[in-house]
Amino acid sequence: MKLFRKTRWLSGPVPLLLLADFLLAVVALCLGAGLRFSFDLAAAETGLGPVLPRAAVFAGWVMLGLAAMGLYRHRQRPRPWEIAARVFVGVLLGALGDVLFFYLLPQLATGRGVLTLAILIAMPLLTFERWAILRFMNFNRVKRRVLVLGAGQVASRIGALRRQSDRRRFEVVGYVAMSDRDRRLARELRLAPLLALDEAVRAGNFDEIVVALDDRRGLFPTRILLEQRFAGVRVLNIVEFLERETEKIDFDVMQPDWLVFSNSGHAQPLFLAAKRCFDLLASFAMLAAMSPVLLLVVIAIKLEDGLRAPVFYRQRRVGLHDRPFELLKFRSMGVDAEAGGGPRWAVAGDERVTRVGRVLRRFRLDELPQVVNVIRGDMSIVGPRPERPEFVQDLAAKIPYYSYRHCVRPGLTGWAQLNFPYAASLSDARNKLKYDLYYIKNGNLVLDIFIFLQTIEVVLWGRAISMAGPTRDAEERAVPSVTPLPLEQVSPDDRSAA
Repeated sequence: MKLFRKTRWLSGPVPLLLLADFLLAVVALCLGAGLRFSFDLAAAETGLGPVLPRAAVFAGWVMLGLAAMGLYRHRQRPRPWEIAARVFVGVLLGALGDVLFFYLLPQLATGRGVLTLAILIAMPLLTFERWAILRFMNFNRVKRRVLVLGAGQVASRIGALRRQSDRRRFEVVGYVAMSDRDRRLARELRLAPLLALDEAVRAGNFDEIVVALDDRRGLFPTRILLEQRFAGVRVLNIVEFLERETEKIDFDVMQPDWLVFSNSGHAQPLFLAAKRCFDLLASFAMLAAMSPVLLLVVIAIKLEDGLRAPVFYRQRRVGLHDRPFELLKFRSMGVDAEAGGGPRWAVAGDERVTRVGRVLRRFRLDELPQVVNVIRGDMSIVGPRPERPEFVQDLAAKIPYYSYRHCVRPGLTGWAQLNFPYAASLSDARNKLKYDLYYIKNGNLVLDIFIFLQTIEVVLWGRAISMAGPTRDAEERAVPSVTPLPLEQVSPDDRSAA
C-alpha cells in the first residue's frame, strides 16, 4: 500500500480504470467470438483468424471512445445513468473506429456478428466496472496521506477541497500550526486535526508534506523538511499540490516565477512543430468530416434570417504575442446585435441570440469555421480561447497574469473550455484563466490530443463543459481569499515580473 501511495500516478482511479477497461473489452470480444462460433476455438480461428490481436485492437478503440466521453478524469463525479450513457456512446465510437481500422486492413477484419456481440457484452460490463471502481476509489487505502505545514489562509485552500471527487487521490492527516495566529485561524476556518510538527514527524503516518504557510519568515523548518525529503517523503509547495489535484493553477497563492521556471512544452521547438502538424491534420480532417453539417448550418441561417443575411461573423480577436486577427464564426446573433451598445459579454438567455444560434452555441457548431483560422496559423486546435481587444485591455488591468494567455496561440478548444462554461463576467474570466495557465505550463502533445478527444463529449452532449469539470457555482463557492504580501515585501525581481 505504501508503494502505491508514494507512486503518484498509481494513487488515483485512472490507472485502474485503464487496466480494467482494456481487460474487459478484450474479454467482451473473446466472448463475442465464442458465442458466434459456439465456443469452438478451431472454428473461430478458421472463420475469423487469431482472436486476441483483434480483441486488443477493439479494446484500444473502445478506450479512445471512453476517453472522448471524459471517462478518464480522476475528478469525474457521474451519476449511474451518466456512466451508462457515456459508456454506451464511448463503446459505439470505439466500434466505429474499429470498423474503419479494419476497413483499411480487411485481412484483419473482426466480422459484423462478432463485433455486434462484443458491443452488447462490453456495455454492461464496462458500466458496472466503472461504477464499482469509482465508488471504491472514494474510500480506498491507497490515497496519498498528506501533512499540511500551515493552518492559515493558504492552507485553507486545501481544506476547501471537500468533495469526494476532489479528494479521490489524497487525504489530509493533519494541519501543523506554526504560530498562535495559525491556531486562531485554524479554529475560524475549521481546519482539523491540528498537530504539532514534532509529534507528526514522530508518528510518520504521511507520504507527502505540503508547505502552505501564510508567512515563511522565521517559521520555515528547513532542517526537518530536508530530513523528511531524504527519508523518501515528497515535499512540495501549495501551488504545485493544488495544480496537481485541481488541474488548474491557483494564482492567488502563486508567485510570478512559477511560470518563469516551468518546463512548458510551448518553449520547445520540437513540440511546436509537432503541434502545428497536428493542427493541420486535424483541421483538414474536420473540414472533410463535418462538411455536411457545415452545409446544413448555412441553410438553417439563411432560412431564419433571409437569403441576404450574412452567414459568417468576423470579429477582431487578440492572438499570439498580442497580435490581432480576424476570427471567423457562424453568425449566432442578430445582424445588428451590437448596434448602439458596443461590445458586451454574452450571457445566458441573451436576447440577441437567434433560434438557430442557440442550437449552434449549445453544440459549439458556431466555432467550426475557425478551422480556417487554424489553417492560416492565427489559431491552434487547442489553446486558450481568443478574446476581443476591448475586453483584453480591461481584463489585463484587473486580473493578474492575464497577459500570459497570449504567449501561446489561441485555440479552437482548450482546457478551460472543458472545465468552465462561457465567460460572462470578470469573475468567470478570472476562473477560466486558472485553467488556461495550467495548459500553458503543462502543454504537451498528449494533453492536446486528450483535450481534442474530450471536446467530442462537450459537442455530443450539448453541455457548456465536460462532465468532469466543475460548475460555475462550484468555482464561485466561498473560498477563503489569500491576502497578498504588501508590495514592499516582494522582491524587486518579483515586482517587475508581476
